[in-house]
Amino acid sequence: MDRLVWDKLLCTRRQRPSLAEKKDSKPNTVIARNEFEADYDRIVGSSSVRRLQDKAQVFPLQENDFTRTRLTHSMEVSALARSLGKAVGRQLEQTGEFNYNRTDELAALLQTAGLIHDLGNPPFGHYGETVIRNWFENCFSDNSLLKKGGILSEQEKNDFIYFDGNVQNLRIVTKLQTLNDPFGANFTYATLATIIKYPWKSNGKEVKNGKEKFGYFRSEGPLVRKIQKATGLKDGCRHPATYLLEAADDMIYVCDDIEDGVKKGYIQWEKEYEKIKKEFKRDDYLNLFNILDDKKTDSSMSEADIRLAKVRNFRNLVQGYLFRRAVNEFMGHYEEIMSGSYEKSELLACEDDFITYLKKEVTGKNCFGCHEVLSLELVGDRVVNKLLDVFVRTLIESGGKDLEDVRIYPGKIFSLISSNFKYVAMYDYNNEKHKESLSELSLYDKLHLAVDFISGMTDSYAVNLYQDLNGIRLPQ
Repeated sequence: MDRLVWDKLLCTRRQRPSLAEKKDSKPNTVIARNEFEADYDRIVGSSSVRRLQDKAQVFPLQENDFTRTRLTHSMEVSALARSLGKAVGRQLEQTGEFNYNRTDELAALLQTAGLIHDLGNPPFGHYGETVIRNWFENCFSDNSLLKKGGILSEQEKNDFIYFDGNVQNLRIVTKLQTLNDPFGANFTYATLATIIKYPWKSNGKEVKNGKEKFGYFRSEGPLVRKIQKATGLKDGCRHPATYLLEAADDMIYVCDDIEDGVKKGYIQWEKEYEKIKKEFKRDDYLNLFNILDDKKTDSSMSEADIRLAKVRNFRNLVQGYLFRRAVNEFMGHYEEIMSGSYEKSELLACEDDFITYLKKEVTGKNCFGCHEVLSLELVGDRVVNKLLDVFVRTLIESGGKDLEDVRIYPGKIFSLISSNFKYVAMYDYNNEKHKESLSELSLYDKLHLAVDFISGMTDSYAVNLYQDLNGIRLPQ
């Protein structure tokens, strides 16, 4: 493929021309912010972002600020991604490929992408994704339910069998986060391209070759074609900024999970730190460990505070080390990235697998198998399965008139679905008009409607609705 160019990669066009685009065409217009800063400003106060405060990162939500939520995680990724964009931009300024304004644009683009990268995560985190996938795999294997609702193509089935919060992201910011119309937050094409981590469809050759990850649903296929045309990308080729976004996410969550695990008492830090030092003896790691070992803590602090100070020092220094490594990897393989031939899936993938070790040996063994995380997943399993049973079956088994009649069970269930999800389901994006009745909804539309509603729930809302549907409590 042809070499990618930043003039296209930083495309500021949108599905619907914004007021800013119209104003910019007028002479003497003062531009206070670039278009990617505008993307950030229009989403930061949205309900989709606010919901992240009630979604667990690893440990169950608590009434104090003890551990991180999806919101605090996303804020940290946003800040670090912005810094990565600025660091890369400054280096590209030295080559003449960037100027100061372009660096600002890349930094703002990554700040926005970092904030929204987890919007599509369902309640109960990655385990919630697993429950949704398993439910649909069983549903499609049984086939009895589908006989009542219509026919699905291979891609349409795969969209749900391989459901992923990253893919749901695109639906949220282009449709479900309703602002003025069916175009959602109406982001720039560059921002949308950056959040597509796996730029291929669910029945593409990559999925058939064993990769269950994909980047967009069949329903968003036409939009992705527009995004790719505007940015100069194509299926299988990531936006270069996506590599920086992924690196920021990896740096933040692996170090933060360690800190939270130590706070909770699941990681015995002194013991784990010694194991890490024995495992990694390369010079750059030895220098890092020497700096850490030389840091002194105030002896008047409590033992618990000293332990936290040490793990925070580890977190900060490791993030700084990984930051430099990500920038060096990006610049060292810049031409491969810009030509779409970069072979690694992540900038921080390395022969020594430092991050993989931290994920598997430190947090994986100590945190993800602990009682409260397993209990949260068991709750999530019961809750999400029940919600899918109720809403998917009701939508498929009921006709349009029954769904509209609140005097009967299907109508009561349908009335619980948020109005913005119904609004999006009823919009015909191909012909740019609204469907006239619920009977026009296809089986695929109905499945999306149910999953949009359920995956958009916070942890506590999902549990509360589960209790209501099971008669465990009276509605509040």
